[in-house]
Amino acid sequence: MTHSGTVTEDVYEELARHRRREAELAALFQTAHDLAALHDLDQVLQAIVHRARTLLRADVAHLTLLDAERGDTYMRVTSGSASAAFQKLRLPMGAGLAGLVAQTATPYASPDYPRDERFEHTRSIDHAVGEEGLVGILGVPLRLGTTVVGVLCAADRRHRPFPAEEVSLLSSLADHAAVAIDNARRLQETRAALAELDTTTRLLRQRTTSLERAAEAHDRLTDLVLRGANLAELAHAVTDVLGGTLMVLDVSGRRLFDDEQPPGADEDVVALAGAHSRVTHHEGRWIARIAAGTELLGALMLTRASPLDEGEQRILERAALATAVLLLLRRSTAEAEHRVRGDLLADLVVSPHRDPERLAARADAVGIDLGQPHTAVVVDSGEHEPQHLGRALARLATTRAGLASRHHGRHVLLLPGDNPSDTARAVATELGVTAGAAGPTSGLATIPAVHAEATRCLEAMLALGRTGEGACLRDLGFLGLVLGEHIDLTGYLHRALGPVLDYDRRRGTGLVPTLRAYFACGRSPARACKELHVHVNTVTQRLERVSHLLGDDWQEPERSLEIQLALTLHQAITPR
Repeated sequence: MTHSGTVTEDVYEELARHRRREAELAALFQTAHDLAALHDLDQVLQAIVHRARTLLRADVAHLTLLDAERGDTYMRVTSGSASAAFQKLRLPMGAGLAGLVAQTATPYASPDYPRDERFEHTRSIDHAVGEEGLVGILGVPLRLGTTVVGVLCAADRRHRPFPAEEVSLLSSLADHAAVAIDNARRLQETRAALAELDTTTRLLRQRTTSLERAAEAHDRLTDLVLRGANLAELAHAVTDVLGGTLMVLDVSGRRLFDDEQPPGADEDVVALAGAHSRVTHHEGRWIARIAAGTELLGALMLTRASPLDEGEQRILERAALATAVLLLLRRSTAEAEHRVRGDLLADLVVSPHRDPERLAARADAVGIDLGQPHTAVVVDSGEHEPQHLGRALARLATTRAGLASRHHGRHVLLLPGDNPSDTARAVATELGVTAGAAGPTSGLATIPAVHAEATRCLEAMLALGRTGEGACLRDLGFLGLVLGEHIDLTGYLHRALGPVLDYDRRRGTGLVPTLRAYFACGRSPARACKELHVHVNTVTQRLERVSHLLGDDWQEPERSLEIQLALTLHQAITPR
């Protein structure tokens, strides 16, 4: 009976072992099936650890992975763990149970790990294991071929031996897990590679589109240059492609074309462009240098809300290059026209009598009507650079339908108009120079004389220290009378004494004799009244009337000298 009972128990245990093995195999098969369905690495690792804990009915399961760069393993996933130190644990190769499994690629089990002297105990590992309260631990390697990629462990918080069947079961799970991990990694890498390829393809398409757009813009700008387009047409073409608003500045910062901004100068923008060989971004504006070789000609400034990509920056650079070509062409044209106009003015000043019909024809060809009155203006460059001043004078002459040249070291202008005083002041104000003027002309033959008078006027102004002003000889008073080619006594008397002479003529008064006596008597009203045989109050009243007619400054030294000279001339030419 006893023997029969023992056999029966053995049979039941074997049957139970077989059923448990079948259940474990079924669970293992299901695990492999589930792992195969997962594609995300984190999900795969979580599933492995959870299934390991379930199959071995362990308190805790965890998985470490190899860190090839640091040469150790680190806790990647845990299930059932409560200790933060355990969840962040790193195990050097050979240290602790999991470290030894990783180093030897061999499963290890310990029913009582804290007291097991087969393993290298470290302070950090023992602290984390103790905080988690683990006692029995089983660890098996995760292998891909001969390479260990990690360790899968199951552990209990009590003394627990792990029989060979459990070691085999966890090892089988680890084998499936290693394949699943490898597949997930490969899939992840493939996805990353596909994403990178997609990004590269998209960037390539964008770059191709950008290059095609830049090529089209280049062709369009080249066509505009070849057709001789102006800056306005070029600027409109650029903003049509890039959007925003475009400002074209010359080397001095003067705006050559700008629909949006008022006239002005932007020297800082040009300086910024000159300091960068490529397009630069500054305070919401994109700036490109306009240059011919090493010569800076100006700058393009594009204002746009959105930033420029690399292709659009290349378009702006091409626009700057096209603008440089247009500016050089315009400069060459202007210089050629200036030479033609300058040669014409030189011939008019030197020898207008040689071939007047041909000179008139040359003037008509550049839009100058020499039959109309003109004023000659001679300019002193002062501190201005002669070449720059010459270009400025050429622009001014072209704008006013006149001529500009350089004769005997002086800049000369011949401008339409019959008021030399106003013309001289306008030139001096606009260019910041000293300008002497004369005129108007009355035909080609009078141009040399008018030019000579304008030169004398300029030299007199420089001698008097009247730099930075513009004037004609009549504005210089008696000095102009002395230096003038034709002495205009009547005009001089009118400028100096006109209101007083008119007053005496209309009312029959004696303001002129009173002035003459007043100056002759050393500006003494008391002595002048005796000379005139009138009461002193009469002299005082007459002098007050003179102040009203000539202004309160008539007794200032310079003005009084002009008046005394005029009184002397009037007395000399007035019949007795």
